[in-house]
Parts: sequence; C-alpha cells; structure tokens
Amino acid sequence: MNVTVKPDWTRAERLRHIVGGSAGNLVEWYDWYVYSAFALYFAPVFFPKGDTTAQLLNAAAIFAVGFVMRPIGAWLMGVYADRKGRKAGLTLSVSLMCGGSLLIAATPGYADIGVWAPAILVAARLMQGLSVGGEYGASATYLSEMAGRRRRGFYSSFQYVTLISGQLLALALLIGLQACLSEAELESWGWRIPFATGGLLAFVVFWLRRRLAETPSFRNAQETDEPKSSGWVLFRHYPRQALLVMALTAGGTLAFYAYTTYMQKFLVNTSGFSREVATRITAAALFLYMLLQPVAGALSDKIGRKPLMAGFGVLGLLFTVPIFSALETAGDPNLAFLLVLGALAIVTGYTSINAVVKAELFPAHIRALGVALPYSLANTLFGGTAEYAALWFKTEGIERGFYWYVSAMVGLSLIVYLRMRDTGRHSLIVED
Repeated sequence: MNVTVKPDWTRAERLRHIVGGSAGNLVEWYDWYVYSAFALYFAPVFFPKGDTTAQLLNAAAIFAVGFVMRPIGAWLMGVYADRKGRKAGLTLSVSLMCGGSLLIAATPGYADIGVWAPAILVAARLMQGLSVGGEYGASATYLSEMAGRRRRGFYSSFQYVTLISGQLLALALLIGLQACLSEAELESWGWRIPFATGGLLAFVVFWLRRRLAETPSFRNAQETDEPKSSGWVLFRHYPRQALLVMALTAGGTLAFYAYTTYMQKFLVNTSGFSREVATRITAAALFLYMLLQPVAGALSDKIGRKPLMAGFGVLGLLFTVPIFSALETAGDPNLAFLLVLGALAIVTGYTSINAVVKAELFPAHIRALGVALPYSLANTLFGGTAEYAALWFKTEGIERGFYWYVSAMVGLSLIVYLRMRDTGRHSLIVED
C-alpha cells in the first residue's frame, strides 16, 4: 500500500492523542470490572438466599454471559471502526457501556421484583458485553496506529495500563465505601454507587472521544481498493492470522482473569481473608502490575515481542499451580500479596504487548475487526468463563483442577508463541 497520509504531529501532540484514547479506555473498563469488584455485595440482592459460593456462582455466570455478546460487539463495531473510523468506534462503544451501568444501578433487587431482577441484570451485562467487544479492537488499533514504529510496544501497552487502572478505580471505590459504609449498607444500597458513577463518567468520555484525531492508517486505507471490512473478508482472506489471534489469546486471557478478577474471590472464599483484606491485597498487587506494563512494552521495542510472550508461557506453565496452591494456606497478607504480584508479573509478558501483536498482524482496512473478533471469541471461551470454571471446580471438591486447567491452556499458547514470527520485526502497520 502506498502511504499517502503521513503522521505530522509533534511528540507532544501524538502523546495527547494516545492519552486521550487510553483515558476513555479507563472508564470503559472501570464500568466492566466494577461488576466483579462488587459481586460479593450485590450477589445476595439479585439471587435467592443461599450459601456464599452458590450466590457467587450465579453472579459469575452472568459475568460470563456478558462475554457472549463480546464477539458480536467485536464483529459489529470492528466493521464499523474499519469503515467509519477508529474514533467513531470508540465513541459508540462508550455510549453502550454508559447505558448498561445506569441500568444496573437502577434495577430493584430479587425481593422486590422477583426473577425480573436477574433478568434485567443479564440484559445490562449483554449491553456492556457488546460495548467491550467493540472497545478492545478499536482501542488496540487506535493506540497501535497512533504510536510510532520505534515506541509502538511502549505506547500500545497503555491499553492495559488504563484497563488495569479501571479495575483499580473500581477497587479503590470499594475500599472507600467499605471505610464509609457498614456491611449492611453496602449490601443494601451502597453497591449501586459505583455503577451510577460509571454511567456518569461515560458521558465525560463521550465528549473526550469526539475530540480525538483520526489515525493516518485509517485515512490511507480509505484511499485503497481493498475489499470493505466484513467477517467474510476476514476469514476468507486472513484465516491464518485470525486463528493465530485466537490461539495466542487463549492461555493469556484465561491467566489474566484467573489472576485478577477471580483472585479477589479466591482470597476470600479459599484463603480465608476478610473481604476488606482481600480487596487491599488485590488493589496493591494490581497497582504494581499496572506499572510493569509500559516497562515490558518498552522492552519489546528493544528485543522483540516474541521473547516476552514466550517468557509468560514458560513461567505460567511452571508456576501457576505452585502459586495458587501456596495461596490456599497463605494466612499472612504480606505473603499473599507477594504471591499475587508474582502471578501478575508473569502474565505481564502477555498483557503488555498482546494488543500491538494482534494489530501488527493485519493490514489497515481489516485491522480493527481482525484484532477484535478472534480475540473476543477466545476471550469468551476462556476469559469469560474463568470465574465460573474456578467456582465449579470448587463446588465439585476438586478446586486444584482449575489450577491445572490454567496451566494447560498457558502451555498450549506457549507452543503458538514459539512457532509464530515476531510481529515487531514483521509489522503490517506501515505508517511511522
């Protein structure tokens, strides 16, 4: 493809666009993760009385249901972002997320409207799943295309910096509410505050994203005679790349959700920590994990993407079972923190660069869809079911089966990492 539009921004202008795009990503993922962070409190509101594990299992099932819409959102909004622009895709996704959050905040509990309560909760999560499905592809594509070739790994890593920041913001609000409200108040109405807050923040993001610049890659793609983005074009012309995205995602996304969203519940339900202590352990580890992302991203610009992903595969295969097994009896919060941080440091080899790796596999006219749809399919199958699978293993009395399951999937992805070309040295993002 002939590069007809070249980036002409200064470094400060490029950075402003990247920060603007990633800041919206923060609010998107805050809205998504606040469900998981507050599930310990709202699960009894939406489901009939039962033991804690059963209620969490129901909440986790709906968390997984939200992932069902992610491939549909990835397909619809991936095509939209390829045809109408990355900025247009980002703006649409945050609008859907806003609606889902406000719906959850306003829905009465099971005691008031019976089965309609979990039904509305499912509808809201489906809406949010549609949003996040489109957000990942548009965001990953936007950041990768906005970054220059020499620092593409570093700048694109901010997708996970803001993703983790969204999760941290959810946990920080949980810690603040735990300090200000009683357990009874949190379970009765306090859990609604973060959902209402997320909905309102999304309005701010909508305005922010309307002011972003479009990427040169998208503008160049509009001037070519390449076929328009569609699911048929993706799997007809780029089947190897699509399958590669699914394969390299499977182990990484399962490990990420096991070490992050499920870990808070594991520390309470298995390790025996209080909800407050588990939240603080998770938040502290996530904060340091967030800081590791740009470090690893910058390292990939120096040594390539492949060594980092292979490192995650090897270490995840070897240490997942020992880390989870040690956490079962880790009565000391400091020890638990170090173990959780170790797990997160391992998965950094995947999370810091997975977005740019996928973006570098596809040409611009199909890039947003190519990044989003195969990723969302794998994420639905493995990431979205992580909590449910973990809790199912626990209810069946074979909790350690989940540890081995995560290890096995990381091992399968490791094979892919070792066999694939280094996308940093063979990138299809031609603009610098």
